[in-house]
Amino acid sequence: MTAPRGIPAFAMDEELKRKLLFTVLALVIYRVGAHIATPGVNVQALSDFINNSAAKGFFGLYDTLGGGLSRATVFALGIMPYISASIILQLAGGMVPTVAKMQQDEEGQKKITQWTRYITVLISLAQSYTFGLFIEQQIPGAVAAPGFGFMATTVLVLTTGSIFVMWLGEQITERGIGNGMSLLITFSILERLWPGTINLINFMKSGVVTFPAAMAWIVALTVAMAATTAMTIAARRIPINVPRKVMGRGRIQEGKKSFIPVQLLTASVMPIIFAQTIIIVPGTLASFTRAAWLQDLASTFTPGDWPYTVLFTVMVLVFAYFYTSIVFPTVDISENLKKQGAFVPGVKPGASTADYIDMILSRVTLWGGVFLAVAGLVPYFLSSKLGIQAQFGGTSVLIVVGTLLDTVRQIEQHRQLRKYDSLMMKGRVRFRGRQQRYM
Repeated sequence: MTAPRGIPAFAMDEELKRKLLFTVLALVIYRVGAHIATPGVNVQALSDFINNSAAKGFFGLYDTLGGGLSRATVFALGIMPYISASIILQLAGGMVPTVAKMQQDEEGQKKITQWTRYITVLISLAQSYTFGLFIEQQIPGAVAAPGFGFMATTVLVLTTGSIFVMWLGEQITERGIGNGMSLLITFSILERLWPGTINLINFMKSGVVTFPAAMAWIVALTVAMAATTAMTIAARRIPINVPRKVMGRGRIQEGKKSFIPVQLLTASVMPIIFAQTIIIVPGTLASFTRAAWLQDLASTFTPGDWPYTVLFTVMVLVFAYFYTSIVFPTVDISENLKKQGAFVPGVKPGASTADYIDMILSRVTLWGGVFLAVAGLVPYFLSSKLGIQAQFGGTSVLIVVGTLLDTVRQIEQHRQLRKYDSLMMKGRVRFRGRQQRYM
């Protein structure tokens, strides 16, 4: 992009540079905190227990979403409490009319944001206490000095860390570039890229993994990222006609054509997270209670086995439809179109429009849900066939691709806005026969 005459090129992107620098600095602070262990915890004993227990899937999912629970860091809870609070209020918006009305109002949204913060604190307190109790009673040698002092310290440190992470994510969204919460998770996932690469090279040197298997894994990962990018961008466009309107004082707004984009992955990665969370519940409870029947149930639904595959696929499809119905309310959309006088060509306004949009949404969601199920299952099958431990599952790829696409989109929007601002600063516009110069 060429800068207008008289304006230095570097000055046009000064704000963008500042935003990017702030974002990088915040992410570095987050990752530094994610490597500081909670006082009084034997991290090695905790890691050994997790790697040999049925709760490995639970801790792995938590670590994937940005926390360092398996290492008991000060940011162990990550942004999971905030995500849980947001999901609770989002689900409440689909079932409680009062909350749904607040979500559509600016003042109501501010109040919901405050509620999200309060619920985050409560969830953090509960999770930090449960985690402290778990490592104190279930893991021999994990706590140097058990007792009230350890529990109080653990609850205080982990809750404070969770609140700080929530604040840090909000600051990135407000002062930086991109969605702060998503970037925190993405940066945590990408941080494992280098250690994963080193491990793969060492496995190849030791003969544990063959060179063709390693190349096949890299190709599969590249194809998965390309497919995820295409599916994230893909959308079904529902055409909309806006009729001609008389605005007053003889002003006429000409009719125009627009569309409603229905994305194939409207529910994003949430169905996979919901499904995985429910499936790993038996294994997690078995680690707490050591019940034999829970351990048998957990072993039945092992990733890669047919029971796990069938149950996971069904749950992903169910949650895809459920979550899509909440984030994409067809009745509200049809009512808004009716109020604006807009309509879908060949479809009556009102209930018929809602039914038509719902039909399109159901078909699109089916393909999106199938893709999410495949994305969540393929890494396990490839790992078993190629003999490579999956460093990046379908959840990780979906989160990384979606977040990076959103960040790049925001950067481009910022550059376009700066471009237009610069043109306005030096542009000349003729108005009533005279030249008006903008400052």
